[in-house]
Amino acid sequence: MTPDEAKAFASEWLPAWTGNDPPRLAAFYTDDVFYSDPSIPDGLSGKPALIQYLSKLLTNNPDWIWTHTGSLPLEDGFLNKWRLDAPVGDRVIICQGVCTVQLRGKLIYRNETYFDMSRLVGAIQEWGSRKSR
Repeated sequence: MTPDEAKAFASEWLPAWTGNDPPRLAAFYTDDVFYSDPSIPDGLSGKPALIQYLSKLLTNNPDWIWTHTGSLPLEDGFLNKWRLDAPVGDRVIICQGVCTVQLRGKLIYRNETYFDMSRLVGAIQEWGSRKSR
């Protein structure tokens, strides 16, 4: 996939990560998808498992905004470089990372996400403790 093709795909797919519409986001994936991220490093398989995971993730984080910042060609797709703006309480935590995006036709069959979650998790824990006081 060329950088322009990757950018075009990401411009449609990444906005589906914002809000709370798991079926909309899951529509970008094959029925036999494999997905992993730092919170599920062993990953999950299949669209029903992905929808179940996304339902919790998106419900808890509907205002996260993902931005495509670049790409590199990869077999069947691209390495997506991205930025996450994650509102946590009264501030926004910015994370940068990468994920593999491998497609069959126009659907993702494999998506593996990598980033350092420590700042985000720390901010969420801090905000939770401030709210409970």
